[in-house]
Amino acid sequence: MKIEIDMDLCDSHGQCVFAAPEVFSFDENDYVVYDAAPDDTQHEAVARAIAACPVRAIRMADR
Repeated sequence: MKIEIDMDLCDSHGQCVFAAPEVFSFDENDYVVYDAAPDDTQHEAVARAIAACPVRAIRMADR
């Protein structure tokens, strides 16, 4: 799977970090950083992160 975050939309609410901490995290400036090509075992967690994002900034596609 491949994921993308529209950083123009992202407000660093952090819901993705709580839903999928193995994929999403914050850097030292509180910007979201993420694994753009996480292992397929993270599919459910990424789907939860997408659903939890209040600004719908996250997209997922199959590789």
